[in-house]
Amino acid sequence: MPRPPETITEARRRLAACSPDELATLIRRYSKDPRAGVRQLAASAAGRLCREAAESARLEALMRHQQELHALGFALVAGIDEVGRGALAGPVTACAVVLRCDTRIAGLDDSKKLAPDARRRLADVVRTSSLAWSVAHASPEEIDRHGIGHATRLAWQRALEGLSVTVDHVLLDGNDAGRLGIPTTAVVKGDSLVACIAAASIVAKVERDALMESLAPAYPVYGFDENRGYGTEAHIAAIRVHGPSPLHRRSFAPCCSQDSLF
Repeated sequence: MPRPPETITEARRRLAACSPDELATLIRRYSKDPRAGVRQLAASAAGRLCREAAESARLEALMRHQQELHALGFALVAGIDEVGRGALAGPVTACAVVLRCDTRIAGLDDSKKLAPDARRRLADVVRTSSLAWSVAHASPEEIDRHGIGHATRLAWQRALEGLSVTVDHVLLDGNDAGRLGIPTTAVVKGDSLVACIAAASIVAKVERDALMESLAPAYPVYGFDENRGYGTEAHIAAIRVHGPSPLHRRSFAPCCSQDSLF
């Protein structure tokens, strides 16, 4: 007696549970099924397979710069990125991340392209899956004293020095190779193109956001828990009414034109 055909529920369950090697075979089989519901399941599974292949290819491409450096003999490569350069208050924050060459983190991307929940989730993955990571800051006072460019390099250097391993090459976001004392390659849009830089951008953003949120209760009129120190309309209005706080960068307008109330 012939075996009765699978129900649509059984077909759905089988597609969800099968191995990647079996999936293509099942898709071909179900796409010829006389039932429209089963064919729709096959089409959805085929789309998922294509998306997974595209994500795998994207993650491989993110590792290309690091793989090229390993091929040249550099054993440990760190990615560095910073956040907070354009803020009116708070530090500029840098992160250095060292990833193993075989590490692939699904969804890894430039932090600016990610929703807050995705950033926080990926930051946790980076911290647990990386060979080493470190976050460091340059204070508002250092930004005012040295300028934002020099202060950013201070944060890079501190993040690099905070790593638990000694790296022999740095991949850096942007076009400023810096002066870090070791070989450095600057990659324009590196936070979108290089895995370890993208990882650093995510952790730096999450860490700085958390810092500004923790400082917000001490300076409630500025809304640091919402603007993280950036120049929103409400933040600028608060500066004009209340003057700058000790967290504000006095060299940045409009802070430099206001008298402090603190």
